[in-house]
Formats: sequence, C-alpha cells, structure tokens
Amino acid sequence: MEDAPLDYELSDEELAFRDEVEAFLAENASPDVMDENPEQLSQTVDTPAKRAFMKKLSERGWLGMSWPKQYGGREMSGIYDFILTEALSRWGAPQAGKGVGIVGKTIIRHGSEKMKAFFLPKIIDAEVEFAIGYSEPGAGSDAASMQLRAERDEGRCGWVLNGHKIWTTSAHFADWYWVGARTDPSSKHDGITLFLIEMDHPGLEVHATWTIGDERTNEVFFNDVFVHDDFVVGKVGAGWTYICEALDLERFSMMPVGPVEKKLEALVGYVKQATRDGAPLRREPTVRACIAHLAAELQVARGLQKRVVSEAVKGGVPTTEASMYKLYMTELGQRLANAALDIMGASGQLKPGVAEAPVGGRFERSYRYTVVDTIGGGASEIQKNIIARRELRLPKNF
Repeated sequence: MEDAPLDYELSDEELAFRDEVEAFLAENASPDVMDENPEQLSQTVDTPAKRAFMKKLSERGWLGMSWPKQYGGREMSGIYDFILTEALSRWGAPQAGKGVGIVGKTIIRHGSEKMKAFFLPKIIDAEVEFAIGYSEPGAGSDAASMQLRAERDEGRCGWVLNGHKIWTTSAHFADWYWVGARTDPSSKHDGITLFLIEMDHPGLEVHATWTIGDERTNEVFFNDVFVHDDFVVGKVGAGWTYICEALDLERFSMMPVGPVEKKLEALVGYVKQATRDGAPLRREPTVRACIAHLAAELQVARGLQKRVVSEAVKGGVPTTEASMYKLYMTELGQRLANAALDIMGASGQLKPGVAEAPVGGRFERSYRYTVVDTIGGGASEIQKNIIARRELRLPKNF
C-alpha cells in the first residue's frame, strides 16, 4: 500500500478556532447537554437543551463549514469540521454527524435542486434531526440484502413502502427518516433507492429495542407508507452507491477519537491513585506495560484518523481509510474496556450508580457498550471485507 503524505500541523487560524471552540464548550458546559462519560455513539437522547445547544453551534456558523457557500456553508477546509467534531466528542456534547455529514453531504452530491432547497437550510440551521434506516431482520450485516419494498404508484407520482427496519437508533425523536428500500427485486445492488420520510407519517410504527449498552434503538414498521417522487434521493436504483458513500462518512463522523482518549485519561487517573494489597497500583509492572500499550494504540488510531481526514479534506469520500479507522477504533475501545476491568478486578464490574464502583462504574458500562460500537456503521467483519477487496484487491472468495 502506498503511503499518502500527511501534514497535520494546524495553522495559526486553525489553532485559534480550536481555542474558540474549547472556550465555547467550557462556557456552555451543562449536564443537560453533555454526557460526563461519553461513549462512541451516545447521541441517542433528544432534549430541548440539546437542540438549543445545536442552535448555538448553527448561530456561530459552525455547522456545514465545509459546505459550498451556495448551500449556506463557508467553503472552509474540512479540517475545521474535524476540529469541531473532536472537541464536541471530548466534552460528550451532541454532534452534527448525521445531518451535516451523512445526509447533508449526500444531498449536496446527489439530491435534486428542490430537495437541496428544502433540506439544506434546515440542516445548517439545526432545525431537523434524522434517523438512518438500513438494517433489516434477516439481512445481518449485508445491508444490500434489504427487502423493504417500495412499489411504484404512478397515479400519485410516488412510491408505497411496506416492510420492517431494525437498529434505527434515533427513530424515537428524529424528524425525518433517511431510509433505503428495494425498488427492483430483480437486482441486488442496483435495485435499492434512498428515500426521505417524515417520522410522523401515519404508516410508520416505532418500537423500542434496548441494547446491551443501555442504549435505546428501534424497530420501525412500514405500513403503506407513501413517499412522493420529490423525496427520492438522487436516481432510482442508485441508492446502494449513495449508502456506501454515506457509511464511509458515518464511520468517521460518528467515531471520533475523543471518547477513547477521555476513557484512557480516566483509567490513568484511577491507576495513579489506586492501591492493591497496600502497594500503589501505578508501580505494578504489568499495569504500567498495559497502560503504555494502550497509549501507543491510541496514537495508531490518531494516525488512521488522519488518513480519513486527509481524504475528506481533499473533497473525496474515504473508503478503505474509513474502514481501517472504524475497525481499529472500535476494537481499541473494546481492548481498553477489557484492560480496565482486568486492572480494577472484581470491583470494576460494579455498575454506574453504585457508590463503590471505580470511576463511577464507567468501565462496566463501557465494557458492554463497546460491543455495540463494533456493529454500528458496519460490523468489524464487513470492514475487513472492504479492506480486503478495495485496498488489497483480494478476490471475493479468497
């Protein structure tokens, strides 16, 4: 593999922006908005306070900074989006990944002018939340096998959708549903189309599903859901291509390094003050070696992240770079949680809310939650297949 040149020394302007964001977050720090112990995907609770926070980001011009000016953006380097995302993740604050990064950028690339005029101002003004609907029962990690049917209704100039989606994380509070459906049952990849649907559509039923990480996700049932042609994203039958692009964006925008960095800091803080059999834990050689190894792995994650950012800043859609990063980052999160429970011993298994739980039970929850991270945005096995085929050029049945 050829190494791409990487230059990540921030300019004076970029450093000033980073400081401005940090000052803003310190001024607006609030438990109503920020999660003290953020996980990678802990953006599943919607409150008026969080929406007001996002509105503040919009008023400062921080949403869609890299978008074209004709759509309300500022045509700034994507490095500014990166700086903002990382800062928000470190503070456990809401992020703009779905609307600005996944939905917005796909609409800019492929949406009709009417769709752009309708959605892009709402996204950049923080007036709309989206749910993403790809996964289905029976399809596993092969999203291209989706069977949600969209049948043509010529009389009403649209489509009627019937079927079932699972693992739609934000469906219980989102305003719009970004969903893939099968418009041509005779073709696997070329038979998928993307739609945008209002979540208050009477044909949608949302049922809660709780994950091992205490996170709410949802099943969504479609019962004769009509979607007008105006809300078809791009070309009919091209949805799989758009979904792959959006997943590449999601694997970066929804998986920043910040939460793992903060968890490692918390573990180091615990080791510095903890004792075992009366002796300081920080002097235990195996513990020191474990912490050093995790710190080195965090640097590897940052390096992989830089490759994704490098491609995104150039205006491209990261593919194998995003898969490498997502695979390594989420499995690093698991290794960190495992190491923390090993170091803490039996008390590390105490849940949040138990007074005696080390670090407030943070790592017991993280141990459970990191399983979810390795699945969302494409399971680890899918990332390995993408790397094998797209980067290593291995044959499909190798």
